[in-house]
Amino acid sequence: MHALELTKPDGRRMTLYARRPLPPGLAAPSPFRDPLAGGAHLRWHPLRGEWVTYAAHRQGRTFLPPPEYNPLAPMTDPSNPTEVPEGPWDIAVFENRFPSLGGSVPAPPQLIVPTAPAHGRCEVVVFTQDRGSSLGALSLDHIELLLQVWGDRTARLGAEEAIRYVLPFENRGAEVGVTLHHPHGQIYAYPVVPPVPARMQQVAEEHLAKHGRGVLEMHIEAERRDGARMLYEGPHAVAFVPACARYPYEVWIAPTRPVEGFAQLGDAERADLARALKTVLLKFDGLWQRPFPYLMAWYQAPTDGRPHPESHLHAQLWPPYRTRDRLKYLAGTELAAGFFAMDALPEEKARELQQVEARIA
Repeated sequence: MHALELTKPDGRRMTLYARRPLPPGLAAPSPFRDPLAGGAHLRWHPLRGEWVTYAAHRQGRTFLPPPEYNPLAPMTDPSNPTEVPEGPWDIAVFENRFPSLGGSVPAPPQLIVPTAPAHGRCEVVVFTQDRGSSLGALSLDHIELLLQVWGDRTARLGAEEAIRYVLPFENRGAEVGVTLHHPHGQIYAYPVVPPVPARMQQVAEEHLAKHGRGVLEMHIEAERRDGARMLYEGPHAVAFVPACARYPYEVWIAPTRPVEGFAQLGDAERADLARALKTVLLKFDGLWQRPFPYLMAWYQAPTDGRPHPESHLHAQLWPPYRTRDRLKYLAGTELAAGFFAMDALPEEKARELQQVEARIA
């Protein structure tokens, strides 16, 4: 992996990544000349016992621009600058102009609930220069590079004193709230471990203390023995519809060996994990014969400087569809109670995906 660090005219940081050496003369463009303004702050939710971030400046972010203006396309016209330069890079990472965390962090307002500065980082990850491509359409070595990039970003962001958790994710499709169609994801670096991974960490710690082994490691072994919901089973990685899926077509992807994060993957593990990811995404698109919307999040260990043997790097993917022609949104029991209700069995949805051929050259 080769990396080139740059600074945009508005002061934001950018790193270009490639599988081959990058020329030193590349410059980072920006559609914005002025430094980042505005900022976010945190407010404490007294009933849930968790922080909520407020970033009103995000109302002005770019939203579904016309095809002739693509801010994530390589810049070809200096009079119409984009976020990324021309050049032989494969993946570009830069600070979000409209962050929910970090950026310009003002003093928080004084309110009837506790408040705090919204320290953290929000980065955009441009997967490819090709607007018409997708993560699942990229070559295996390109996806392997992305896994390395996620590891590098986790190490860099996690080394900052204020950061406690780094979450790479991708929203794909307008159905899940995407505002730019160019293939890209995001990375949020939080000042605390957010509620969902915090709960998973708690469960994993308790399971390790009781059984001496990780909860996901043992669940993967059980899914492999059962076999009914497996979508990919390689020498170092697996993908499956979990028996406890809360969404139709929900899929988990993980290395079989428990590792805390991307940086701890070996070369063979990274290659097999890339193949598992590509297989799942090809099955998604093949099932629907069109781009398949989903939210994908990668969970790894907190970045607090302590060892986390209970952690097990993995992705969870949640497509929004209930059936082939009906969108699934959170219902009252799910949003209000956090108690999910499924009207489709994981085994049924796994069989549908198993029947879709994922041809990888």
